[in-house]
Amino acid sequence: MEIRNIAIIAHVDHGKTTLTDAILRQSGAVANGVSMDSNALEQERGITIYSKNASVVYKGVKINIVDTPGHADFGSEVERVLRAIDSVLLIVDAQEGPMPQTRFVLKKSLELGLRPIVVINKIDKPAADPAHSEEQVLELFLELGATDEQADFPIVYAIGREGIAKRKLTDESKDLTPLLDVILEHVKNAAAADSAVPFRFQPFNLAYDNFLGRLAVGRVYEGTLSTNQNVFVKKPNGESRVGKIIKIFIFEGVEKKETNEVTAGDIAMIAGLSDIDIGETVMSDAGSEPLPAIAVDEPTITLNFLVNNSPFAGREGKFVTSRQIRERLERELQVNVGLRVDFGAQDTFRVSGRGELHVAILIENMRREGYELQVSQPQVILREVSGVTHEPFEEVVIDTPSEFQGSIIERLGVRGFVLRDMRAHDKSVRIIFEGPTRGLLGYRSQFVIDTKGEGIMSSRFIEFRSYAGEIKKRAVGSMISMASGKALGYSLWSLQERGVLYINPAVEVYEGMVIGNTSKGEEMSVNPTKGKQLSNVRSSGTDEAINLVPPFELTIERGLETMAEDEYLEVTPKSVRLRKQYLTENDRSKAKRV
Repeated sequence: MEIRNIAIIAHVDHGKTTLTDAILRQSGAVANGVSMDSNALEQERGITIYSKNASVVYKGVKINIVDTPGHADFGSEVERVLRAIDSVLLIVDAQEGPMPQTRFVLKKSLELGLRPIVVINKIDKPAADPAHSEEQVLELFLELGATDEQADFPIVYAIGREGIAKRKLTDESKDLTPLLDVILEHVKNAAAADSAVPFRFQPFNLAYDNFLGRLAVGRVYEGTLSTNQNVFVKKPNGESRVGKIIKIFIFEGVEKKETNEVTAGDIAMIAGLSDIDIGETVMSDAGSEPLPAIAVDEPTITLNFLVNNSPFAGREGKFVTSRQIRERLERELQVNVGLRVDFGAQDTFRVSGRGELHVAILIENMRREGYELQVSQPQVILREVSGVTHEPFEEVVIDTPSEFQGSIIERLGVRGFVLRDMRAHDKSVRIIFEGPTRGLLGYRSQFVIDTKGEGIMSSRFIEFRSYAGEIKKRAVGSMISMASGKALGYSLWSLQERGVLYINPAVEVYEGMVIGNTSKGEEMSVNPTKGKQLSNVRSSGTDEAINLVPPFELTIERGLETMAEDEYLEVTPKSVRLRKQYLTENDRSKAKRV
């Protein structure tokens, strides 16, 4: 059987998964309502977090499809996948055109010599401009140094949610047949690889099974791989060890199916090699050369994971000890190759990731599993290069109504960002900045306020550059509870004028817990448990109606953005709280003097 190996790549929310789901439904591989984004977090957020494998059979040809994440924080997932496939479907929104992650994934694809198939998606949007998007894509190809062959890319127009594709905008179409035909025409047959020579297999992704241990998802480049076969595992540096394949799985639809052997060109999942890693080569002949290494971009931010020691510790979580947190992080490292963890300290674990969302997803998964912990403020990772301090820089692309551009330019300018480009379109404007990752930390929630929720901001890591110096951010002070007990509506009513509250009435608080922020930027100790004074005759003071503004509900991402350097974010299965590292005012004063 002929095989085609493709990956679907795009900026976040440009319709990768929707299109993949439509292909699977049309081929009969899945029923209606089944999605590649099967993870609960993915479904809630509407984004792909983990790359996934599927396959369909069309006109007797097996098409292996890898759906990749679109968010820049999960770029390491995309990089690895691209090494194992023969072409990509580059999905571009017909209204938004190419975005930062479009550039990132396309650049990686072109560098690997892949010839993309461009899909202009969402052509049914009211403001869709397929011709303009197509023009922008061509400009991007040329800008990124595409070869003549790569720049001569086939184009398909699609409405992913309806499962319709067209070769020309004027064509009539009822399904995705035109897209599938283009795949067969333009993607080479992977099964043409020699299956008679000694086999070589390289994993590009990892999974974990409680019974089978670590699983490796990869491509068979040459030869035939069989169950119970003894193999050699080589690192890129030539170091070798032996192992045995105990199980092999291939993908049918979104399900994995056990098989006895897999031949050259196919994508499979293998079990039996407990210490297998991304980029290593599994082979039958010890004398074979290992395949080129797969490079993964380094983390850009770091923070501490600690045992929860707040007054409410142990109330809600099942897993609360440092041993349990350590074991969970060790398990995460089995599959999350973009993550780094330093286990040096006893109760503190230094976790480094690709961005705030990357780390926030890990914390969210842990809390849902019953873990209770606290984390410190995220910090960017600094490097010394030839005696000069370097820090990560990012490109930021903002689409916003024109009336908000002034405040955005002003705020990002203060945070060390430089304006690179600005293009007006109707009543909106696209602004492109470059600046240090530090400047973005804590800005996203402010951006939502500045644009009244109408702006779209996306960013991508560029490279490490020389340290940009001090960045002045608007100081947001903390409103700190000086008492323990239940918060009362009367007290919160008087406090809401002083800033933004994070809690509702009747919420339990403790001394040192941060219950809101202050508008003037200074820290303020308050008593949210104080009620109205009463006498035997009547209430002291005049009766007033209490109107409470809905609180700014803390989520993990919001907490990571808003927390100060001397605070912890306390995360439990049921609650997200901010607290001071030192709970009493006396202890905080002592710490400042040291």
